Amino acid sequence: MIDAAVIDRLCLSDLPEGERRHVAGALRIVDLPAGATVFSPGAVCAGWIMVEEGSVRVVMTSDTGREILLYRVAAGESCVLTTACLFGEDPYAATGVTEMATRAILVPAATVFRLIDRSDAFRKMVFRGFGHRITDILHTMEDAVFHRLDARLAALLLERAGEDGTVTATQAELAAELGSVREVVTRKLGKLADAGVLERQRGTIRVMKPQALHRMRQISD
Repeated sequence: MIDAAVIDRLCLSDLPEGERRHVAGALRIVDLPAGATVFSPGAVCAGWIMVEEGSVRVVMTSDTGREILLYRVAAGESCVLTTACLFGEDPYAATGVTEMATRAILVPAATVFRLIDRSDAFRKMVFRGFGHRITDILHTMEDAVFHRLDARLAALLLERAGEDGTVTATQAELAAELGSVREVVTRKLGKLADAGVLERQRGTIRVMKPQALHRMRQISD
């Protein structure tokens, strides 16, 4: 059962009561476990998605198997690739995978097009989210092209480190976020470990000298 709170989160309060009931009947709540594939290259877009709880990472994979993280979709956010595929009538060109147990609202394609025509608030929400995410992707591209990998790795480790300095991520996952390859990231982590800046364990990294990473983060081309 779709409650009024979901309708409000979709910015549909400007619709007449009858129209809201029609939309509520079309919406679907999707619950997925961690590690579930939400979409994959070549798949057809079934509708517009807003994450309610959890997180989805969207990655692009090259022919050689190299991955780059495009963005994450957190609670309250929509997926720009889904929006683009829906309106462009194109199949997906990347993969979306849940990082934890995730709940999302799925608005079927036909309902999306109906709402775009009939709800100013929904239309603005969809395209505002699209614009913000495009900006995020451009920042990711800027980092990958113009900023040194050492500085980006330092910034990522500081961002992901918990209060005790622990980063829970594999070297392959870090490489994907940085748009690099695992072997290069492994080499750089090894140098940092040799210098006592961090300690490596299976699936985790412990930052020992965050001040050294802060200095590295300031390095630019």
